[in-house]
Amino acid sequence: MKLKFNITGMTCAACSARVEKVTQNIDGVSDVQVNLLSGTMTLCADDASIAETVISRIHAAGYGAALQGDDTPKASAEKDSLKYMKQRLIVSLSLLAVLMYFTMGHMIGLPMPHWYHGLENALVAVILQFVLTLPVVFINRAYYTKGLKALYNRAPNMDTLIAVGSGASLIYGVVALFRMAYAVGHGQMDIVKHYSENLYFESAAMILTLITLGKFLETRAKGKTGDAIRQLMDLSPKSATVRRDGREMIIPVEQVCAGDIVIVRSGGSIPVDGTIVSGRGAVDQSALTGESIPVDKKCGDSVAAATINTEGYFELRADRIGEDTTFAQIIRLVEEAGGSKAPIARLADKVAGIFVPAVMAIAAITFTIWMLMGKGMEFSLTMGIAVLVISCPCALGLATPVAIMVATGRGAQMGVLYKNAEALENLHNVDTVVLDKTGTLTAGRPAVTDVIPNAVDRQTLLSLAATVESKSEHPFAKAILDFCKNVPLKEAEDFVTLPGQGVCAVIDGIRYFGGNLQLMTEKGIAVPDYDSLAVSGKTPLYFASQDGTYLGMIAAADVLKEDSADAVQAMQSLGLDVVMLTGDNQNTATHIANSAGVQNVIADVLPQDKASVIADLRRNGKKVLMIGDGINDAPALKTADVGMAIGTGTDIAMESADIVLMGCSLRGVCDAISLSRKTIRNIRQNLFWAFFYNVLGIPIAAGVLYPAFGIQLSPMIGAAAMSMSSVFVVTNALRLRLFKSGNRKNAIITEQLTKGDMNMETVIYVEGMMCSHCKARVESVCKAVNGTTDAVVDLQKKTVTVTGTADVNTLRQAITDAGYEVKG
Repeated sequence: MKLKFNITGMTCAACSARVEKVTQNIDGVSDVQVNLLSGTMTLCADDASIAETVISRIHAAGYGAALQGDDTPKASAEKDSLKYMKQRLIVSLSLLAVLMYFTMGHMIGLPMPHWYHGLENALVAVILQFVLTLPVVFINRAYYTKGLKALYNRAPNMDTLIAVGSGASLIYGVVALFRMAYAVGHGQMDIVKHYSENLYFESAAMILTLITLGKFLETRAKGKTGDAIRQLMDLSPKSATVRRDGREMIIPVEQVCAGDIVIVRSGGSIPVDGTIVSGRGAVDQSALTGESIPVDKKCGDSVAAATINTEGYFELRADRIGEDTTFAQIIRLVEEAGGSKAPIARLADKVAGIFVPAVMAIAAITFTIWMLMGKGMEFSLTMGIAVLVISCPCALGLATPVAIMVATGRGAQMGVLYKNAEALENLHNVDTVVLDKTGTLTAGRPAVTDVIPNAVDRQTLLSLAATVESKSEHPFAKAILDFCKNVPLKEAEDFVTLPGQGVCAVIDGIRYFGGNLQLMTEKGIAVPDYDSLAVSGKTPLYFASQDGTYLGMIAAADVLKEDSADAVQAMQSLGLDVVMLTGDNQNTATHIANSAGVQNVIADVLPQDKASVIADLRRNGKKVLMIGDGINDAPALKTADVGMAIGTGTDIAMESADIVLMGCSLRGVCDAISLSRKTIRNIRQNLFWAFFYNVLGIPIAAGVLYPAFGIQLSPMIGAAAMSMSSVFVVTNALRLRLFKSGNRKNAIITEQLTKGDMNMETVIYVEGMMCSHCKARVESVCKAVNGTTDAVVDLQKKTVTVTGTADVNTLRQAITDAGYEVKG
């Protein structure tokens, strides 16, 4: 079972490495992942009782641990921590300003009190510096308590480096103070002069203040990494309107029970997952799918929590509530992915485990070498302290998790759910995309493609066909009924299903038949040859009357999704080899592949053999991304390097996948891959900076440039550099929040104008139209503009052609107001 803990007291990569090592040594614990950024740890345990052992071991190592849910809410704790850090920073900066005035003011001509001048007042000046330094040390004492405790536990961390570095400066200053006091009493003014010019009180105070400033900026920046998740969580409604005992009442969403009737009015947010039992509405599902175009929902349709009813009124039956809703599962999935560890972080983890002890050893060697070279205590100590305070294990520890957390949150906003950091990393390597056909490239349900009347006109054929099929549950029957929504139906009597052949029913006293070629042959009815339809993947349905009259044919097929061809083209533009994998016959598969622009087709594959095909591709050196949505795709999803499930698919497909696209559009595939590539590039930049900074900074601090160039690094500059390195890494990762979805490309408008011509045409390219609802919506708003005589949408070309003299700017605004983006 998986357990998740909140860990407190971690300040750098050495801390997270220590916690991970301690936990891994516990029997019954495996797959330990510690996230420095989020302060969490996940592990797999044999049973829940082992949690107490884990907590006690971590406490013994000097850190705090608690099972999630057992402690103070994390957001509140982070807010209090930041507030306390800000107070510490303000006090430290105030005291440091006064201290620097007395220690450095005379160098820039600032007026100094008379009692501060001269060698005779040197002891007074030193005591004043000591008194001003002590409060800074006291309010930042956490560095000493944590750092020295970690050193005692033989697990030194960043706090240890700060404590030893600033502590050495402070102790040296105290020793110098006593030496000066002794020298004053014995008239040894040369000693007084020497030490008054070589004190380190301001260095100790400056180191602590700069580190606190850096940690404050870092903490604030880290807080922004979870903005995407917080914004998603804010979308969840806090109350619900329910009907109980015949009356409406508003209650907290936590009090909604399964089976409650929930009322959702126009503009209202849906509080739970449920099924509409009455009414209808247009639901904005952008919180789940990333697509802002509302979807029509009617009685019997499912709706999800955190989506918005933009228009209409409906009542729903609560099916899933609280933590069981789709939205809650998305939040949990994103949090788990953000807290997981990517394989690319392994090198940093290995370095972090030995980093701090190595730095302390380098500092000691540096001090010893300069002492042996006769540079004296002050110079040697300065070099040793500079090594301690310039090294930054934080940057190493933050390089990967900050980018992962920002990327998974940004992906969720676009409807792309990465289940873990490993999937996010692996996706950037894929070079081959294998697409399932049914439900992935195609709509997954048949639709009418051709209507060819024979003995009757088109309208009569449609009316008779829809009436005959009105009581059938066959998918083709539903396709015909959907196509004939506006066709008047008659009353069908004596309805009979003819297994394997079709259906028949009596209409106005005459029996009519509808079905396949076998049915027509059995009834002795001659029909035209429509073999060419089969080549196109279409299934002909024949209709005839009992007297043998052939009425006509209606063809249906599982048609390509509106945006599949564009999505395939976008994948190919990313350098990916696109393959369609299907169990359909070669003719049908080839037709669909040609329509979608797919070059490689693997057809006639049994469901159980799909995984074998994926395995063969991998054996040939391909990095495979498998995309599917059905139960028969689950083995293939698991076999691929990365499995991706379309959100409209079954739960088992989603469980088998590494990544879930919440929308039904394949356009999200390119978003997922592009975001993965940008994230890995960002992580590499962070790791390069973290390693480069330490590899370059530590030798300079140790004084390698001093013999040749006389360059000596001040500990204060080292402390500032250490702080800024972590801030740099976090800020660089935050750039991923700016990632733009390719689905949101602004439309381009081209105009074909013939001034004064009532038949003037304006062709507007509109991105975002996906279905017949979109088509009807755009045509409707355009026709409502004065001067428009007609408006026709072409979903394939993503255009609306407006005929008439309507003002172009007015048309643009109308389309924008309808929720679509236009530009030009």
